[in-house]
Amino acid sequence: MQRTMYGLLLAVCLAAGSVSATQKLQERYSWQQLDFVFPNQRLKQQALASGDYVPTNGLPVGIERWENKLFVSVPRWKDGIPSTLNYIDMNQTPSGSPALIPYPDWSSNVAGDCANGLNTVYRIKADKCGRLWALDTGTVGIGNTTQQLCPYALNVWDLKTNRRIRRYELRPEDTNPNTFIANIAIDMGRSCDDTFAYMSDELGYGLIVYSFEQNKSWRFAHSFFFPDPLRGDFNVAGLNFQWGEEGIFGMSLTPLQADGYRTLYFSPLASHREFTVSTRILRDEEKVEESFHDFQYLKERGPNAHTTSRVMSETGLQLFNLIDQNAVGCWHSSLPYSPEYHGLVDKDDVELVFPADVKIDEEETVWVISDRMPVFLIADLDYSDVNFRIFSAPLSTLVAGTVCDVQPKFGAIEPKFGGSEGTELTTYTETTRLPTTYVQPLAESYAPVSYAPTDAPTKYSTPYDTPTSHMYSTQSYPTTAKAYAYNKYHGVEFMSHGAGPAHGGYHHGGPHGHGHGHHGSDGGYSGEGHRYWGGAPPKKHDSWKQFFY
Repeated sequence: MQRTMYGLLLAVCLAAGSVSATQKLQERYSWQQLDFVFPNQRLKQQALASGDYVPTNGLPVGIERWENKLFVSVPRWKDGIPSTLNYIDMNQTPSGSPALIPYPDWSSNVAGDCANGLNTVYRIKADKCGRLWALDTGTVGIGNTTQQLCPYALNVWDLKTNRRIRRYELRPEDTNPNTFIANIAIDMGRSCDDTFAYMSDELGYGLIVYSFEQNKSWRFAHSFFFPDPLRGDFNVAGLNFQWGEEGIFGMSLTPLQADGYRTLYFSPLASHREFTVSTRILRDEEKVEESFHDFQYLKERGPNAHTTSRVMSETGLQLFNLIDQNAVGCWHSSLPYSPEYHGLVDKDDVELVFPADVKIDEEETVWVISDRMPVFLIADLDYSDVNFRIFSAPLSTLVAGTVCDVQPKFGAIEPKFGGSEGTELTTYTETTRLPTTYVQPLAESYAPVSYAPTDAPTKYSTPYDTPTSHMYSTQSYPTTAKAYAYNKYHGVEFMSHGAGPAHGGYHHGGPHGHGHGHHGSDGGYSGEGHRYWGGAPPKKHDSWKQFFY
């Protein structure tokens, strides 16, 4: 009854604003519910009958564009998600409601197959060396059904061959029993090998750094990673709810600065404030213990300024989602970081309800996905309505006429990544050097204090086996039912790895499964973690696969 009331309230709220539309962002794709490319119709019907595919259980949360591929991630929060990392072939389907194609193939999307498959992927990033980066959280489920099937693992693919070239499991020291990582940022230096990944631990309150060249990771702790206790109240689509435990989440990187490093901008989700640190600090493992004062804080963005996603262009222009405002904001890093220098590039109370991810591609085209996430989690989506949308627009068009439309005056160099992996970069193209960013330094009386959890999880028992041949499949998507049946089900058992709360007992129920209270517009309260599919572990469905061996 409570969820039905939420659904009615949502319908009223959306209907009230139904005459509006995005002004600059152009809708490219939209769905009432998600579909996937199966090898044939019979196999799809078998998956529907077995519960391996439940169309209304999918929610797209992350996007990335590379050449003709538009990647879309779908977390396995509920049962019936056949693939978590997917793409759209934009040459074949430039618009409409296309079925998602598993990337790089079905075998790489098997939940529970730790060495070869993916369980749940959130944010994804393609770099200038033609590589796709995705962090597999190793989890399925949401709320009190969350299970840690596999360890957190960073995966990197060569987009030219669709071959996975790296899988790195985070060390036990990189996580703690509360760890939840949904976002990554990629920092490229002077070569393809000189690349670092930064992963924000939203609920464990840490920042994990990974060096591609060293194949090694380390973890930073800082009080700036914690939520602001005064900023845990959210209002989206007529729903009032509390995500008060949400720490460091959104991140963006500046272009290379004169000193050869970038600046990382970040913010906790339950916060309106921006923070910064130089990648010179993050890239140095020895700075883990002695870097408190190297982190800086800036002013707040203003009221209703929660953000989960941000990206910065090569000229220092930052875009960020404003989830309370159903909008996308902007700020140019040559200006002070304060509300009067922030602008809105687009806003819509129907089409942009929860703009979950914002990206800028190599052609300076902006991509935004909206997915009505709080409604999906707290109430009920109306699957006769369009629920998920992907928009695009030229960056110059979006910022035209805003305070962010700054014409740079400084020249600098930016590496051109055109060689093979690990090649030293000696060719540069003229871009823009960012002026010194306005920074509000720490007060001298602000004593360093760390509240980061220190308990490390039990080591995982699953070893990283020698990669199998099907892990490196170069096909865009499966072409036979036999391949699908083998890749998705062969030898895979769903069971929790390890013990203790970090590997099966800890659960969340908020934007990515965090259990917090929420209120409807009528003030009603429903405070338990959300249980959307049964508490029993996921099961293999074998009734139909026997026909394809």
